[in-house]
Amino acid sequence: MTHLLLAVIYLAFIALGLPDSLLGNGWPAMHQEFVVPLSYAGIVSTIIALGTIVSSLLSDRLTKRFGAGKMTAASITMTAVGLLAFSFSGHFWQLCFWAIPYGLGAGGVDAALNNYMALHYESRHMSWLHSMWGIGATTGPFIMGWALAGPYSWRMGYFSIGVIQVGIVILLFLSLPLWKQRQVNQKAELTEPLSFGDVLSIKGAKEIMVAFFCYCALEQTTGLWAASYLVFKGGLPEEMASRLAGCFFLGITAGRMISGFLTFKLSDTQMIRLGIIIVFIGLAGILLPFGGSGTILGLILLGLGCAPIYPSIVHSIPAFFGEDKSQAVMGMQMAGAYVGLCVMPPLFGPIANHISVGLLPFYLLAIALVMAASHERLQKKTQ
Repeated sequence: MTHLLLAVIYLAFIALGLPDSLLGNGWPAMHQEFVVPLSYAGIVSTIIALGTIVSSLLSDRLTKRFGAGKMTAASITMTAVGLLAFSFSGHFWQLCFWAIPYGLGAGGVDAALNNYMALHYESRHMSWLHSMWGIGATTGPFIMGWALAGPYSWRMGYFSIGVIQVGIVILLFLSLPLWKQRQVNQKAELTEPLSFGDVLSIKGAKEIMVAFFCYCALEQTTGLWAASYLVFKGGLPEEMASRLAGCFFLGITAGRMISGFLTFKLSDTQMIRLGIIIVFIGLAGILLPFGGSGTILGLILLGLGCAPIYPSIVHSIPAFFGEDKSQAVMGMQMAGAYVGLCVMPPLFGPIANHISVGLLPFYLLAIALVMAASHERLQKKTQ
């Protein structure tokens, strides 16, 4: 039963990853259809991020009340509704409206499942779990590229992934008895929810929020703007740029598969530091003059570097802060991550509009430097 439940959780993370890169890859075509500026992608992504922040902050209370299984099933249901509604939206304001349930659902899944895995499974499973997210995030651009290249449009890309999510939702509801059979960690799940102030007072909590702010900003800014960078800086066709931008998520997926095996030899801290080094190497490749294959290699390396950072930080939370505080810290950390998503990808929109989308690598480099510094401060405070 344990392995069957693990397979269901893996499927849930594929569902979480599927829509993550859709907006960025479909936006070069979407903004023309809605007759809005290129920078308006930031408005939609901000609304999604605000929803994830709210649900992440509520995750400690809701998960302890309803359980991780019901939280996951309900959250992915909201995401599926948002995606299907995107495909039928005829006006930009409708995209903004349906971004609300999409964001609320994504945040609930992330916080509940990450803490559940950190408490009940080894580090390698956390890496492989997030590689499942990478499979979803890598598949999304290819589905969108197929929709853009064929007789359809970006709407078919959203509709197809919405239908896939509905199928996963059905499996999740059928699997609810498995979650009840899994032995719970009484200390972690029966404690009272912590307030916002209580969590911030924990040593190292602020540093982990900043680190996750930067990580999510780095990942999502790349996901949102890489296709536009390839189109407007590199002059590539929209459908080709959509597929090639997916190389970033391909790097994350492959990297997390590999990371699962590296965790047998390396600690969470060593995995994070290795990832940060590779991130800088990937950004150096992207900073080279645009040369097609060089930029694509840089995106893949950037994805490989990002691969171990997220799951390794997440898995270390119970050890850093205690199992009784892990869900509260996890929710706060996810909120910090989504504040990064809310602020940094949209902030690049005016830069792309009024200066140049070619500044994307420099923007990502600044975020990576702050992330590296925050992680080192976290290590010093929690040692």
